[in-house]
Amino acid sequence: MKQTNQNKLHMVKEKLIMIRDFIMDHTKIVMPLVLIACVLITILIAVNANQKEKLEKEAELAAANVAQQESGAMVEGLSTPVYELEENAYSDINNIVRTYYDAQASGDIETISSLNTYLNDIEKIRVQELSKYIENYPVLNVYTKPGLAENTYVAYVYSEVKFTDVDQELPGMQTYYIGQNEDGTMFINDGTYDDSVWNYIKEVTLQDDVVDLNNKVAVEYNELLASDEELNEFIAYLKEKINEEVGEILAEAETPVESEEEVEVASAESEDAAETPNVIKTVKATDVVNIRKSDSETADKIDKAQIGQEFTLLEQRGNGWSKVEYNGTEAYIKSDYLEVVSEETVAADTDTESTDTQTAASDDTVSGTVTVKENVKVRKSASTDSESLGTAYVGEKLDLIMKQADGWTKVKYKGQTAFVKSDYVE
Repeated sequence: MKQTNQNKLHMVKEKLIMIRDFIMDHTKIVMPLVLIACVLITILIAVNANQKEKLEKEAELAAANVAQQESGAMVEGLSTPVYELEENAYSDINNIVRTYYDAQASGDIETISSLNTYLNDIEKIRVQELSKYIENYPVLNVYTKPGLAENTYVAYVYSEVKFTDVDQELPGMQTYYIGQNEDGTMFINDGTYDDSVWNYIKEVTLQDDVVDLNNKVAVEYNELLASDEELNEFIAYLKEKINEEVGEILAEAETPVESEEEVEVASAESEDAAETPNVIKTVKATDVVNIRKSDSETADKIDKAQIGQEFTLLEQRGNGWSKVEYNGTEAYIKSDYLEVVSEETVAADTDTESTDTQTAASDDTVSGTVTVKENVKVRKSASTDSESLGTAYVGEKLDLIMKQADGWTKVKYKGQTAFVKSDYVE
């Protein structure tokens, strides 16, 4: 047995010697083959390393996708996660929105105030006045994304409003921050938020799906008004009318009932006031605030006033807005964001007053009012082919100048002489 093992060992040694001798005799052939083998081994190791790295990256990406689905992805440049925009996903939210909009349509301030405690007195008056023109909201769709805290949501409410005596429904979009009270009841926070919530809403509203939704509604709204002249004129009239009615209500609330003696004193004071010099006030913005075309938060924005920017004050209205001079035109800013920085006294221009009096005397004299029985076009002259100045709506009163024999009535409309068909007024 021992002899056999020795024989085997001897044979292995002889083979190794033969291989060595072969390699020495054929170095030019063997060495390149060895080199190629080494290169192949190196490549194989590198490929395996790359494959391992690739697999690790795929695993990391898969984990990130799971995290995005669970907690929302991050938008580049923003600190807010992106959640899917859900449509009509929560019955409780849909119910509170429906209750809120039905209350707006009926002017139910008690219900509105119970759901939205941040509505100020001016907005309550505005809602009540607007409800006189609203029949209902036949369409309400609620799009939501999670809010900052548990059981809170950023809600984008798409509505279609049906106005009384107007066939076409008007689309719109409103943003709310909806949450739950401690007792489990839902509430609507319509515009009064702390900075963290406000910034969160702004960043969520910049996300692609919300931008697309808002753009879609804006296009729908603008195209509808562009294609329906009567609806466009009605909306313009309604904005102006609501502002006027709110202003009148606020003015009445601020004006005490006067006795006959007080009236006489007021009359005497008004005569003295005719000789009182004018006071020109300069105001400045105390915060960054929107400059709008009229005294309404829904009016078109002209620009933004910067902190410290100064304006000439033309009128401070009772509805919380101030009329100012901006780039040679009239504009409006919320009075809460303005403060008086200077007052300049200017003597009354008696020549101008005399000229104005003469001009007024030469105008057509108003001899009463007429009431519109049916919606009617107001025209520049007594002809159906004449330029339309607007539409007078049912119940609106117009200053009467003269009823003509040709079937037209001459009236005052927005400060100018105009004409309406006599059949439509009484």
